[in-house]
Amino acid sequence: MAEKMINVVASSSGSASKVFPKKYDVFLSFRGEDTRRNFTCHLYEALMQKKIKTYIDEQLEKGDQIALALTKAIEDSCISIVIFSDNYASSKWCLGELFKILECKKEKGQIVIPVFYNIDPSHVRKQIGSYKQAFAKLEGEPECKQMERCSY
Repeated sequence: MAEKMINVVASSSGSASKVFPKKYDVFLSFRGEDTRRNFTCHLYEALMQKKIKTYIDEQLEKGDQIALALTKAIEDSCISIVIFSDNYASSKWCLGELFKILECKKEKGQIVIPVFYNIDPSHVRKQIGSYKQAFAKLEGEPECKQMERCSY
């Protein structure tokens, strides 16, 4: 599975970077506590071994304004891989990244690859289970109101 995904990214990033020169081939969006030390770090290493320039939030420089740095990294990427995990939707940061990723998909044609890590894709699509709980908890917050107005 991971090897197939890497091959897709490698072939996509090669052609996409010629048309749209970007700083990164891939931006990884993930919930750190769920996947950072297992799936995500293995995916990151595999992409780097294939010489695919990949952004992961550990590349933030001390003193960087996190929101601005992440926004710039998303905009400077040809492909975003969104790793949906059980707690992804409970993070305002993750939802903010996802909002920006979908904005770049819509406006700039960025390729978005969803990965479902230990979660049924229907939980994300239908917003049930942990996703239902997370959205209910976040409902009414100002950041989420802006996201609700956008349809992708």
